[in-house]
Amino acid sequence: MSQNFLLDAAKKYFTAGIVGLTISDRYASFTAVRGPSMSPTFNPHINSSTRSSFDDYVLVEKFCLDKYKFSRGDVVIFRSPSDYKEKHIKRIVGLPGDWIDLPSLDDTVRIPVGHCWVVGDNSACSLDSRSFGPIPLGLICGRVTHIIWPPHRIGGVNKKTNAFA
Repeated sequence: MSQNFLLDAAKKYFTAGIVGLTISDRYASFTAVRGPSMSPTFNPHINSSTRSSFDDYVLVEKFCLDKYKFSRGDVVIFRSPSDYKEKHIKRIVGLPGDWIDLPSLDDTVRIPVGHCWVVGDNSACSLDSRSFGPIPLGLICGRVTHIIWPPHRIGGVNKKTNAFA
């Protein structure tokens, strides 16, 4: 009898694991936001000189990946163009065909088809498109829609679209 119980329990846990994996891969997942590059939108209690063990956790929806439908102001998670194992979270400020002014280089760049321009809300400490250029839309893993932790910060993510400094 205990052998049947163990086999039944293993089948249930395996099925639940497969269903959970499918949901997190295709529809939505949760992830931690670490570091100050998106402050004050995420981790507002962190600045570049302090570190904290408390991260914001966010809901990442993946329906946007079906046809790569994004808007200026969307906060997205994407794989680094230089290291596929790294993921970054930034705000889209430019879409294919847009012109982006780069004051620090005294230049203007046109975003190519199939790419977008992303920047961190805290530009002083953000590794973003100003460092590695426009990112391919295919590197985007999902759009951040809500903060789910800590409890006092639960809510939707603001789609502010002010230009970067």
